[in-house]
Amino acid sequence: MLDLLVRGGTVVSPVDSPEAPAGRLLRVDLGVAEGRVVRIALEIREEAAEVIDAEGAIVFPGILDAHVHFNEPGREDWEGLATGSAALAAGGGTAFFDMPLNSLPPVLDGASFAEKRACAERLSVLDFALWGGLVPGNLDRLPELAEAGAIGLKAFLCDSGVPEFQAIVDVPTLREGMRRAADLGLLVAVHAEDESTIRKATEAARKRGDDPRSWLASRPIEAEVRAIDRALELADETGCALHVVHVSSPEGLARIVEAREEGVDVTAETCPHYLLLNADDVPRLGAVAKCAPPLRDDERRRELWSRLFAGEIDTLGSDHSPAPPEMKSSADFFSVWGGISGCQHAFPLLLSEALEIGTSSTGGMVLPRLAALLSANVARRFHLEESKGRLAEGLDADFSILRIDRDETLQNADLLYRHRQGPYEGRRCRVTPVRTVRRGRTVFARSEIAATPSIDRPRGQLLRPRV
Repeated sequence: MLDLLVRGGTVVSPVDSPEAPAGRLLRVDLGVAEGRVVRIALEIREEAAEVIDAEGAIVFPGILDAHVHFNEPGREDWEGLATGSAALAAGGGTAFFDMPLNSLPPVLDGASFAEKRACAERLSVLDFALWGGLVPGNLDRLPELAEAGAIGLKAFLCDSGVPEFQAIVDVPTLREGMRRAADLGLLVAVHAEDESTIRKATEAARKRGDDPRSWLASRPIEAEVRAIDRALELADETGCALHVVHVSSPEGLARIVEAREEGVDVTAETCPHYLLLNADDVPRLGAVAKCAPPLRDDERRRELWSRLFAGEIDTLGSDHSPAPPEMKSSADFFSVWGGISGCQHAFPLLLSEALEIGTSSTGGMVLPRLAALLSANVARRFHLEESKGRLAEGLDADFSILRIDRDETLQNADLLYRHRQGPYEGRRCRVTPVRTVRRGRTVFARSEIAATPSIDRPRGQLLRPRV
């Protein structure tokens, strides 16, 4: 007997999946046993302990959010693994990769990795992977992080904003770190903004004022492009696998695409907020729309959409970076904590917007393209494709059930974050996750948003990259 039978839903196969390289939408039944998909067929007549009627709904591969800041242990008052993972589940996510810098201690060696892993195993409702840090002074600890199961190493080419994470990586350190990472089989992710460019621009911007538009001028596209060029050059030199996170501009993306065509092992991530918001939203919305790199003008936002549909962007991550309200409130916009809370509302809204603007240019393959960016490509890049990223027989039963026939208004009151703040209040959204299933077990149901006893939320497991 099956543990779970999902009946009559439209299952999305990502673009470039082995089952359907061009992607597809197929109305089928889905059978699950022992946490894995065991059968996909037009009709499954086996008995099941639980049956989900998905008639008229989309069965979407579980979103793998490779870029979150849940800040635990140590700064759980900013978010926390329990609230963060629950919010991501409500947005259709089934796994996350937590960044190393905001927890206390930051994840810079085997001991700090083990401490965060223990917290996540105790508190997270989703599967998880953990990033390690690449900073001046910890190069000899990189083998510990690889042995512990780090999904990759994160390096900053500018100030991270937290003193515990000695962030700014100089060229010699990054070169040697990339060389060692390549030997260890670890991918390196970079926050690509050039610190010297930011400092010069900030000095000039400060003379104009301390308002949002002055702050926007302090982090020009030039800073992103210069840092991307430096990281690409070192990745080419060392043979390191490079992942450029939160690419905000078409100019930066173009450098990555060009390098990839020349043989550099590099992928590009962007975030929903760079596709859903623009620079004019920063003074309009205030601190909830402050992030680094900053939001760009609307022409560049539209160009990122075009490049997304053209296949130039590899993955999408939320860069969920929350903070208490008092850190998001100051008359001096330069001193406001920079980070957008977005792992719950951003993904459904992104799918909604993609369906609105993408059908004519993609031949109706919007959902398969987004499934690749949110799931399959993430699993492939981080060597998790043997268990995650697609709905296929033998893989983990990770998926969300989406209704795409609704037109709802997003409300911050519905957020499951520790602090219910975000930039999408009042936005119309036609995509609604009504259930999220991780390894065959429900971790979120729309009719039961609160943590109620009727949902048996299993704890998450560490995801280790295949070496």
